[in-house]
Amino acid sequence: MIYTYLGPAGTFTEAALLQVPGARDAERIPSANVNAALDKVRSGEADAAMVPIENSVEGGVSATLDAIATGEALQIMREALVTISFVLAVRQNIDSLEQIRSVSTHGHAWAQCRGWAEANIPGAEFVPASSTAAGALGLLDDETGHDAAICSPLVARERGLKILREGIEDYQGAVTRFVLVARPGPIPAPTGVDKSTVILPLAEDRPGALMDILEQFVVRGVNLSRIESRPTGEGMGKYFFSVDVDGHLAQERVADALAGLHRVCPDLRFLGSYPAAEGLSSSVDAHNSDDAFSKAHAWVHSLKTRLAN
Repeated sequence: MIYTYLGPAGTFTEAALLQVPGARDAERIPSANVNAALDKVRSGEADAAMVPIENSVEGGVSATLDAIATGEALQIMREALVTISFVLAVRQNIDSLEQIRSVSTHGHAWAQCRGWAEANIPGAEFVPASSTAAGALGLLDDETGHDAAICSPLVARERGLKILREGIEDYQGAVTRFVLVARPGPIPAPTGVDKSTVILPLAEDRPGALMDILEQFVVRGVNLSRIESRPTGEGMGKYFFSVDVDGHLAQERVADALAGLHRVCPDLRFLGSYPAAEGLSSSVDAHNSDDAFSKAHAWVHSLKTRLAN
């Protein structure tokens, strides 16, 4: 297996990838951004890519949501959760917060540390970086210019960077969710605690359009663990919905919901069913169990056998 991930080495994304069995001993290729990582998978340069998709503070990662919703089809094989903590790394000649004039990091990391930054380095300019590790490595380059970087403790220590402050995140215990994406293939078998992800284009901007989508889940007792709207880029009012549901394609209620969604959104994109990392399952009412669906289908079939030829 050849894996790629949002690099450079030492990112939280690599930490997520290392949770995959066998990944630690496999070839790992860093990518400059999410699109580059997924392009490596689509071209066959890599077998799978680990990319961030959701953060407990900032919500969905738009770059990932957009990249897997369009282009050549991809499939989510598994997910991983990483608890996020940040440090403030600085150049060797920086000894106090007052000396910092600019700080570099990824936009999501900045959002998670903005409160601390406004309180402690209010005059510092934010310099966007492609990843937290990229911002940190810029401190080793005399030409980058920024004085400090917000990054993971791992990359700071591995690169011998000077750490001025630790635990600077605004929300202790924040978690980022990552997904391992591959080319379409066999769907992982159900574990009993699974998720499925679907991309649903809104065919028409009209009253009740979203209700038509949500109704397919509600009447079958399928719980939504995430739903986000994203613009298609084709004009105002043009959106698609990225949805995570509790359950697996192998379960009757999920399969039946997908069939209903296909009637409403024939251009939907199924991104896969895969084990849920948190290991928590939602409750299912008896009338939405596989047994209830099987008995209902059998009953309708028995009625159809009485149709006149």
